[in-house]
Amino acid sequence: MSKQNIFVIGLNDGNLRTLEAVPNAGQFHFLPLLTMDELQVGEVSVPALLEKAHSVLDAFDGTIDAIVGYWDFPVSTLVPLLAARYGTRSTSLESVVKCEHKYWSRLEQQKAVKEHPRFGRVDLSASDPHPPAGMEYPMWLKPALSYSSELAFGVKDEEAFGAAVAEIRHGIGRVGRPFDYILDQLELPPEMEGVGGQVCLAEQSLTGLQVAVEGYVHDGEVTVYGVLDSINYPDSPSFLRHQYPSALPASVVRRLHDVSARVIGQIGMNCATFSIEYFYDPGGDELNVLEVNPRHSQSHAELFEYVDGVPNHHHMICLALGKNPDVPRGAGSYAMAAKWYYRSFADDVVRGVPDQEAVRRVEREIPGVRVDLVPAEGQQLSRMAEQDSYSFEVAHIFTGGDREEELREKFDRCVASLNLAFDGAAPCVPEGAEA
Repeated sequence: MSKQNIFVIGLNDGNLRTLEAVPNAGQFHFLPLLTMDELQVGEVSVPALLEKAHSVLDAFDGTIDAIVGYWDFPVSTLVPLLAARYGTRSTSLESVVKCEHKYWSRLEQQKAVKEHPRFGRVDLSASDPHPPAGMEYPMWLKPALSYSSELAFGVKDEEAFGAAVAEIRHGIGRVGRPFDYILDQLELPPEMEGVGGQVCLAEQSLTGLQVAVEGYVHDGEVTVYGVLDSINYPDSPSFLRHQYPSALPASVVRRLHDVSARVIGQIGMNCATFSIEYFYDPGGDELNVLEVNPRHSQSHAELFEYVDGVPNHHHMICLALGKNPDVPRGAGSYAMAAKWYYRSFADDVVRGVPDQEAVRRVEREIPGVRVDLVPAEGQQLSRMAEQDSYSFEVAHIFTGGDREEELREKFDRCVASLNLAFDGAAPCVPEGAEA
């Protein structure tokens, strides 16, 4: 039997390694389509990306059985555009944009659920922009679209608001202008007329525990297959780790399932994976949607593999091939798993980065560990792409174990074994970060 050809937009080595772990991977031929540099460096041109993709796909001597992607814009929007041309399966472009455009997403959420923060638009063209009526500090300012929380700022007063607006004005066009091209492909509802892709959104700050929900839609039926906890560094909005499965009470998990199904149903996704980020405040028993993503999180793939025996890429592949994913539970080697973000909170230059052989040796010596290094030798951290506004990612460290203390012990051993060096003080996990 010939292999099915699956084109993966933005395929990289780490995710190829994970894709090759999906069930029946031997039946698939994973082919790269567009590079990460083409997709993320500088101001991308969607028409130019489509032209490059067309040239590769048109010249391919074989069947095109699926076109998939697990990254945000522009990958998320390229998948349905290419699917329409080559007859592969995908959710609609409109449903993707309803997730990716943060303002449009909020408009759709409020039609289906009450679990969302107050929000409004900030007029960047005004000589003296102000927060939307009814909004109070603290709040978050963010573009309608950005990469990995780029240009997202928590603001506590008028001075911080002004500084954030200036930063967003300066940088919003890099992603906003290409996003305008996508919006031009759609027939927009009245509430989105004239909004465009270069709009700034203000949202009331949320407090509580961060949690992520992963699921998929097949033949119009929404299935949630995992709930994960997201834990920040102390006194920081930057992630320390994602942990699966969630430690939240079963009653809260059921509410997460229900709200997620209603939001995704309203948006109209089908034949696709999704992930939704939430805040849950135990004190007030209050749940709020933070963000809706029209794809599963590739950051969580190893966690599902450790615990359920199958990475979440499996669900993406099944749906793209017209199959309903057979979702296992608890069939993996570990009871729980975590993805850790080893970060620097100061700009620095990285020295002494271990080579791949050294990294693989660490993975062999510490069972249930996988390491992906982010910076290259000699790289200035501030020059790395896709960093949040407050820190720099040095390494992603995945750990599997049977208890939370084991996850932390493996992380600590891994950090010590990597022997990463820096011109300044080395990054460290602050005391209490395990809380």
